[in-house]
Amino acid sequence: MALTQVIPALPVASVASAIACWTERLGFSVAHQDGGFAVLIRDEAVVHLWQSDDDGWRVRPGDDLATSPVVTGAETFLAGTASCRIRCTSSSDLDTIHAELSASDALHPTDTGAPVDTPYGAREVNALDEDGNCITFFYWV
Repeated sequence: MALTQVIPALPVASVASAIACWTERLGFSVAHQDGGFAVLIRDEAVVHLWQSDDDGWRVRPGDDLATSPVVTGAETFLAGTASCRIRCTSSSDLDTIHAELSASDALHPTDTGAPVDTPYGAREVNALDEDGNCITFFYWV
């Protein structure tokens, strides 16, 4: 047995709105969309988006978690709570990604103006989608 690929699935408030962000600001294209689910690709990177739009948790009978727990797994408070890491093929590709994200205003607010070298051997660039999911583009040094 051999594992070959991990595909992150990120919760978003609106798949349609998130698709616009991922295509216009992050450079991905849509491979599939079906209601509250989408598959996005850029080169060999694949990301799934799923709609987290259940507002039922706000009004529960008796407002008692013991008798009416939050259980659907698609609650609105989940949108924007995830992250993923996307590996680049070269350090220069990471510089290109940084320039693209800077131009599209998608960089994380803590961006230093260039990719960051980490103590664990990676160069990284952090971005946010419109919901606040963190997307880290990285290259192993």
